[in-house]
Formats: sequence, C-alpha cells, structure tokens
Amino acid sequence: MKIAVTYENGKVFQHFGKTESFKIYEVEDNQIVSSEVISSNGSGHGALAGLLAEQGIDVLICGGIGGGAQAALADAGIELCAGAQGDTDQAVEAYLKGELVSSGVNCDHHGEGHSCGHHEEGHSCGDSCGGGCGSHSTITGRNVGKTCRTHYRGTFNDGTQFDSSYDRGEPLEFICGAGQMIRGFDEAVADMEVGEIKEIHLQPEDAYGLPDPRAIFEVEIAQLPGAENLEVGQQVYLTNQYGQPFPVKVVDKEEKTITFDANHEMAGKELNFSIELVEVIE
Repeated sequence: MKIAVTYENGKVFQHFGKTESFKIYEVEDNQIVSSEVISSNGSGHGALAGLLAEQGIDVLICGGIGGGAQAALADAGIELCAGAQGDTDQAVEAYLKGELVSSGVNCDHHGEGHSCGHHEEGHSCGDSCGGGCGSHSTITGRNVGKTCRTHYRGTFNDGTQFDSSYDRGEPLEFICGAGQMIRGFDEAVADMEVGEIKEIHLQPEDAYGLPDPRAIFEVEIAQLPGAENLEVGQQVYLTNQYGQPFPVKVVDKEEKTITFDANHEMAGKELNFSIELVEVIE
C-alpha cells in the first residue's frame, strides 16, 4: 500500500490545492518500510489527483480539501483522510492504527449551536490560535510579520515531552504574529534574537484555551453514515457546514446516539516550551 501526505516542513500541509510536496510512504504488513518526498511539479487542484494516481497512491492524508478535489480523488480510486494535522509520520502511524478514520464520516449539521468549525487546525505546537485569540491585543516585536525558523521542545508540567522539532531533525517554519502558532509561542518569538534560547510557561489561555462545553455534542447514529462502526476513544474527522474538516473524539456511544468532543486535545493544559530561534527570513 502507498500512502501520500500533503507535506511542508515535516507537517501535514493544510491546503490540498496549494500543495507543493507530498511525502509518500510504502507500507507492508501495516508497517512503514520506506518514505520519500516528491514535488507536485506545480500541479493545481484538478491535476493533483492524477499525479497521485500515477504514483500508485492508495490513500491520501491531508488537511483541508475542497469538494471538487474530493470528487477527483474518488474517481481515481484514492481513499481520502482529510482534516489531519501535525507531524506527517505520526499522522500515518495513527492511520495505520485505525485512529484516523476516513470511512465517509461527515457531518454538516453543526449549525445547531455546535461551534466546532474553529477546530480544523492545530497540532502540538502550532497552526492554531488556541481558542482565545480574539480577546488579545496585537503582538508586537522585531520578528512580527517575518518568517521565523525555530527549534522547540514542548513538555507538560510533569516533564513529559509531547512534541519536539529536534526529534524530527528540522526547525519549524512560520510567520510570526500571523496566527499560525498558539498565542504564547508567537509572543515569545516576537522579540527573540537568532541563536537565543528562551524557556516559557504558558497558561491555557495563551495556549489552546479552556475546554468549551459547547464543543461536546450528540448526534443520532442514523444521521451519520459510518458512525455505527465507531468506538469510544476513537478520533475521527467530521466536516462543518462550510465543508471544513475538524477532528473530534468519540466520548460516548449509546444504542441510537453518539457523542463527540471537538475540544483540542491540549485544551485546559499548561504547556512549557524551550524555544531556539534558528533563523529569521526577512
């Protein structure tokens, strides 16, 4: 089996139609045996499905993807797992363990008071404003608006590491102050100098926010194709009314209903980061 993941700087790239690179994984007996990064050769939305078909891809793991591209992938016989995020290797491992599900579980009835659309982004360090970004003042500093490359190590208060760019062997690249990172990380980098290492402790309000009870919602199993096969504790991806995928966790399942939690897995947690500013690109 061959799995393709939209790829940028070791992470799942979030815009399928603008993908410049894919990481291709060869899988045998449910184990990764090899991987390589290939260029999309400038292919746009319509041609990317054809490119993947030519590569013999069986499964695509990506972030956001439009309806036209989904149809093109279906026509090419490529299974789609949209809404993925974070490290590409970890995403593939999660897929192989059955933790990423692409069994047609789609939900467009989240206009019923379930404010879940803002959860389509976010991983252990970046790609999310964390839920409280609108209440903060503008970030200022010498690096705001510039592309920054940082190494970092993230730990919980008990010392457990949850993420590290050092382990991946390449720095994380992002535009400082553009909302691509959690608030506290952005603020820390804003005034750093190249070569500087900074230790920070973040409260939930400056990380992934506090758990929102409105993000826990119940759905009738009959209204959600594929839901009958889900189990408590499983992570899947639903889509909101705008067609945007977002991750949820199954927290309860009854005979006729299933309950999902769309809160970020880091919501409510205090986080610690050791950040090294490697490069600032003007």
